[in-house]
Amino acid sequence: MENENSWFSDGEEKLSIEVTPSEPARKGVVSITEAARINNVTRQAIYVAIKQNKLRASKESTRWTIRLEDLEEYRKNKYSRTKSVYDGELLFDNEKGWFSINQVAKMLNVPAQKIYYATRVGLLRAERRGAAWIVNLDEVKQYQENYLNKRAEENFIG
Repeated sequence: MENENSWFSDGEEKLSIEVTPSEPARKGVVSITEAARINNVTRQAIYVAIKQNKLRASKESTRWTIRLEDLEEYRKNKYSRTKSVYDGELLFDNEKGWFSINQVAKMLNVPAQKIYYATRVGLLRAERRGAAWIVNLDEVKQYQENYLNKRAEENFIG
């Protein structure tokens, strides 16, 4: 006997679920769970942000509510490594040609450890700013031409 609302499918029928905002979300406030879902983080992360006074919330009897404006403000001010500043300048300012080790690794399609090794042995020049290593795009291009492309040619020939 089949049920119309069955979660199981015989392959022909697909289940579609419509998600509608809850009643509080329409009023401009959300719960901890909804805030976590919106920010793509855990509920615990939202609790921590509230406790550290990084996110405004109010507690009505036993339930926390967060205004959508406060949630948006938290998202704007949330820490992000791409927004890291050193001496008043962006650390990883891609427009000025500065990239992190991980960004360089993704650009060159190699593991990050290979980039760290290249900087350690002097094949790739990098600068230390605070706790971060940054690499200039010109240095990346030079490393790619002088080392990676030659290694690829040697492997292709040999």
